[in-house]
Amino acid sequence: MELLHRYRHILGLWQPDIGPYGGLLNVVVDGLFIIGWMYLPPHDPHVDDPMRFKPLFRIHLMERKSATVECMYGHKGPHHGHIQIVKKDEFSTKCNQTDHHRMSGGRQEEFRTWLREEWGRTLEDIFHEHMQELILMKFIYTSQYDNCLTYRRIYLPPSHPDDLIKPGLFKGTYGSHGLEIVMLSFHGRRARGTKITGDPNIPAGQQTVEVDLRHRIQLPEAENLHNFNELSRVVLEVREQVRQEQQRQQEGAQEDSQDPAPPAGEPPAKEAAAGPAEGPAEGHQEPEGGSGAAAQQPTESGQPFVLPVGVSSRNEDYPRACRMCFYGTGLIAGHGFTSPERTPGVFILFDDDRFGFIWLELKSFSLYSRVKATFQNADAPSPQAFDEMLKNIQSLTS
Repeated sequence: MELLHRYRHILGLWQPDIGPYGGLLNVVVDGLFIIGWMYLPPHDPHVDDPMRFKPLFRIHLMERKSATVECMYGHKGPHHGHIQIVKKDEFSTKCNQTDHHRMSGGRQEEFRTWLREEWGRTLEDIFHEHMQELILMKFIYTSQYDNCLTYRRIYLPPSHPDDLIKPGLFKGTYGSHGLEIVMLSFHGRRARGTKITGDPNIPAGQQTVEVDLRHRIQLPEAENLHNFNELSRVVLEVREQVRQEQQRQQEGAQEDSQDPAPPAGEPPAKEAAAGPAEGPAEGHQEPEGGSGAAAQQPTESGQPFVLPVGVSSRNEDYPRACRMCFYGTGLIAGHGFTSPERTPGVFILFDDDRFGFIWLELKSFSLYSRVKATFQNADAPSPQAFDEMLKNIQSLTS
C-alpha cells in the first residue's frame, strides 16, 4: 500500500480554516479509499441526536503511481480534486471542477438545499430575524470556499483517572447560532471547553467556558430554584471570593520575589497563610481533602435542577437533576469577536455524558451532550502536544 504510506499523515482529526466557523474533519481508510468525512452537529436544538457526516474528498488507494483524488462536494457525484500536504500537521484540498458544485436553480436553490441540510428546515420556518441574518451570513461565507480548504490537525484531550468525567467532544446549544462542537479538557484544577466549530461572536478555537473545580456551588433550596436573583447572588459571592484569592496570590508572589530565599529544607514563612483568610461564601462548598477534580467525585443520587425564571434555553428537554455544580466563566463578545470578556456562570454536571452552563450576564443556558462517535488516529502524542494544539487553534482566531 505505497499510496497509503504516502497519505498516512492525513489520517485523523482536522479543523478546517473557515474563518470563525471552523469544523471537524475525520480522515479514515475505508475499503479501497481514504475518505475525508466532515462531521456536523445534529439539527438545532436536538443536542442528544447523533452527529451527521458527509464526504468531502476521497483518495483511491489502488493506483500504483499517482493517486486519484476526487472532490465529493456538491450533488453531482465525485469529480477531479487535488490534495497538497503542506507539512506534517497541515494539508489543503482543492476542487478542480467547481462547476460540479453549482445547481440548475442558481444560488437560491443552493441556499435552500444548504439550509435543509444544515438546519433541517426552510427559511420560512425561522421567524427570528436575527437568526435569519446569521444563517444567510454563514451560507455566503462558507460557500465561497468551494471545498478549497486548509486543514490543521487537532487531537482528542488526554484522559486521567481523576477527571470529573471523561474528556472529549460535545455538542452544545448556542442560541441563534445553533449547535456547535466543543472540546472538554481537564487541566489540573480547571476544566476548559474549546470551540471546534464557532460563530461570528466567539470563533472556533476560542475557549468558550472555563470551570474552576476548586469552587463548588450549592444550588439554592428547591423552593428558590426558580429565583434567578438568588442564584445570581450565590454565584457573584463566589466570584468575589475567587477575586480575593487571586489578589492574595499576586500580593504573596510580589512579596516572595522581594524576600530572600529561605535556607534549603526550611518552608517559606508565608506558606501557612496561602489559603483563604475567610470562610466560604454562603452557597459555596469547599472541596473535602485532595485537590482539583480528584476530590470532587460526582454523586450518583443528584439533586433537583430547574432553570430559573427568565433564563432562556434552546432546548427545554434538559435533565431535571444534576450531580454537582461549579463556578465558571463564559466568554462573550460582540459581532466579529469585538470586546471579548469572561463573565461569571455556573457549570452544571448532569451525568457522564451531559453538562450545562448558565451564562449569568446573558440569562442564557447552554446544554452539552457527548459526541459518541469513535475516532481513530486522534490521540495526542503527549500532554504537551495537546496543550500546544489548543494554543495554536486559539491564536488563529484571536
